Amino acid sequence: MKRIESAQNPKVKQWRKLHTRKEREKSGTFLVEGYHLVEEALKNKQQISEIILGENTNIPKNWNLNGVDLYLVTEAILKALAETETSQGVFAVYRHHEYKDEQQWKRVLLLDAVQDPGNLGTIIRTADAAGMDGIILGEGTVDAYNAKTLRSSQGSIFHIPVVRGNIRDWIETLKSQSIPVYGTALENALPFKEVESQPAFALMLGNEGKGVSAEHLAGTDQNLYIPIHGHAESLNVAIAAGILLYHLRG
Repeated sequence: MKRIESAQNPKVKQWRKLHTRKEREKSGTFLVEGYHLVEEALKNKQQISEIILGENTNIPKNWNLNGVDLYLVTEAILKALAETETSQGVFAVYRHHEYKDEQQWKRVLLLDAVQDPGNLGTIIRTADAAGMDGIILGEGTVDAYNAKTLRSSQGSIFHIPVVRGNIRDWIETLKSQSIPVYGTALENALPFKEVESQPAFALMLGNEGKGVSAEHLAGTDQNLYIPIHGHAESLNVAIAAGILLYHLRG
């Protein structure tokens, strides 16, 4: 275990840079904070390069840290790294996983410009629970690896593939494989219960305010809507994801 006492140490500076999307994309890594998320990340231990611990942090006995670089840091450094009000004193640096089986996915969630990190994290958690094969983040969708998204995903970010991609290209690819693609819209759409559950499908959800773009909706096999029985104007996109994914999944 290596000890670092200065916030000016190059390692600390690099870890702090991971608070920015630019550096996360450049380095191919992101920072994970807190016992629960680090424990979930350790299930894919080969993706973890470093673990950072506070001086008073206790490591759970069931954590296997063999082969992982460990760093012990001061309280001042913890405060510099933390993105929560009360840090638990444990962080991990996680390398992005490269997925090579995307063309074999049969249950795919497409996200068009979902901008709220809390919504995205909840959607990732929901898609994981519903047994989806992967999630495609289209143009305009928030970064999946910022701190709020990671916390909202409750560790599901480590269980289900989440990749950036071109929505239009994915629609064409899925349809060429005879996988039906469903959009979500308020006009020219069917109530979702009129579509039966099926073993393979793609569902597309859109921006919190504008919904799915007209361009993408024009390429789907069918567009669906969830009836509103009360006075609410609309459903939160993450709630809609849960309803539709579980219905289509069966």
